Amino acid sequence: MKLLKIAAKAIIVLITVIVIFILTVFILDNRNTRYLKITNHPEGERNSYLIKNVNIVPMSSDTILVDKMVLIEDGVITEISSDISVGQHIVIDGKDQYLLPGLIDMHVHVWDKYELGLYLANGVTTVRNLWGQPMHLRMKELIESGEIFSPDFFTSGPKLTGSEFMGDDNFQIFSEEEARQVVIDTKERGYDFIKTYYGLPQEYFDVVIDQAKLSGLDIAAHPSNKVAYDYHFNSQIKTIEHAEDIVQQPLEYKLDSAKLEEVVKDFSKAEGTSFCPTLTVYHNIYKMIINDSILHSSDLNYLNPLIRMVDSEAQFSRWNSAKRNDSTIESSIKNQHEFHLLAIKKLHEAGVNIVCGTDAGIGVTIPGKSIHQELAFYKQAGLSNYQVLKTATIN
Repeated sequence: MKLLKIAAKAIIVLITVIVIFILTVFILDNRNTRYLKITNHPEGERNSYLIKNVNIVPMSSDTILVDKMVLIEDGVITEISSDISVGQHIVIDGKDQYLLPGLIDMHVHVWDKYELGLYLANGVTTVRNLWGQPMHLRMKELIESGEIFSPDFFTSGPKLTGSEFMGDDNFQIFSEEEARQVVIDTKERGYDFIKTYYGLPQEYFDVVIDQAKLSGLDIAAHPSNKVAYDYHFNSQIKTIEHAEDIVQQPLEYKLDSAKLEEVVKDFSKAEGTSFCPTLTVYHNIYKMIINDSILHSSDLNYLNPLIRMVDSEAQFSRWNSAKRNDSTIESSIKNQHEFHLLAIKKLHEAGVNIVCGTDAGIGVTIPGKSIHQELAFYKQAGLSNYQVLKTATIN
């Protein structure tokens, strides 16, 4: 009887702790995300205004329209001119500022509504989430119903892989029937596109591509090691992710510029498939290796605390351990990053469509801010300013 009382008390204490934890999370989430709620910003209802003295980067051509006036009515640009009557409009002085289309980050991982504002604050008005879970569908509902400020938000379904590649975050496929059904389910549940992942074998990949075409769903492919790299050059696969996977798969971990030329040549023949480099997340490995205090960086305050505690610390420990065990790891990562820049240059010169993606939300890659580092890398690779901006806009 005494044991039963002790057990009952323990259960009550456990339930109390869980309830307190849930309430704390709810309160913190509400505090951290209330700035996104449109109802908390009545000034946002005044969606008509005039910007004067602003320099416009139209992205329709490689030019800048200097010292223009821009009239926005009900959230829509209705006139661009050198002389617009001010009338009753709210006026914003854009002197020495530049106005350009919102940026698009084509490879992010959103863990918290709070992050949506970080993208907007950094000029990112569209994101493509590549780690879809049910919570992202709930986010989409909030965004599409106009309850919160957010970039345009597109999300994949769960990552599709084969039977060998376990993980709670992956959807393991064990049969062709399951491969077909998961694509159908992804469409029915409201996800925007398919993400295929490392470890997906060809017999299932073929079915995924076939059903995606029937269901009207595009595919973003993290290259699978179970098929040749050029297998991914398929019109249903709209983007191939990660520069590092070119080195890891067709180049077999060798920084082989001659073999790179072959990959570039094959890629240039692919119709309808773009390349999403995510250079920033790889370069951040180098930063973790050379900066022992990176986890205490103020930038990491912008990451979801759970991701910071679990993923950021795990990745830092992994690469810190690698540094202790291999004195060449620092130069190896640095050299591969520089090879990635060469790959971008060659792909661009060959006419491959490059779309900007950062892998924000992974490791120490900060939502929103990271896009500016990614674009700077494309500039280092040899793209012009206009070509760089195209990767995050019209491409």
